[in-house]
Amino acid sequence: MTQWVENTTGGRDRGPTALARAWGEILVRPRRFFRTGVAPGDQAPGLIFAALVVALEELSRFLVVDLARRGVVSTGPFAYPAIGEFTPGLAVLVLLAVVVFVAPATVHLTAALQTLLLIPVASERGGVSETVQVLCYAMAPCVFAGLPSPELRVLVTLWGVGLYVVGTAVVHELRLGFAAVLAALPAAIVFGYGFRGFHALATLASSGGF
Repeated sequence: MTQWVENTTGGRDRGPTALARAWGEILVRPRRFFRTGVAPGDQAPGLIFAALVVALEELSRFLVVDLARRGVVSTGPFAYPAIGEFTPGLAVLVLLAVVVFVAPATVHLTAALQTLLLIPVASERGGVSETVQVLCYAMAPCVFAGLPSPELRVLVTLWGVGLYVVGTAVVHELRLGFAAVLAALPAAIVFGYGFRGFHALATLASSGGF
């Protein structure tokens, strides 16, 4: 599932600099990025990118909200759920489990679901590998989703949804509106539930934030 291609032409370069450049490119020029940076069978750079995004997002929950010491932190009307009264060592194990097992499994299962939704209507679609990459790179804004601000989390998760829709349209050769319909359920799973966008929306609604 996580193969590296020998010839990376058309795919992503390797290394920390390439990952940082990919993060900037996906936020600034998403159409160009998805057109030139997604290659069949070249999942590994995307999966590493997604793992780093999830790691930084979850790590920020520990560092900014001090999850290692407290179970719940309240920020005004916003009660931020923590991961219980874990010791630092156990917290690290939980973080590793999320990054190494939970996130990749969720990405692949969601990409498989997206492929099933595309099969009846997109004859020129890319494969599961391309869908995995689109989903991984669309997570770029969610590096900030762990900070204790529901407004910020709504913003970055909606941004991620937008990137995913654009990537789906470009990679699978679909009209943007059609791509939005087909990508709605996978986007809800990853950004609404995975990155807690729905929870942030509910928090804002209950507090009169909009």
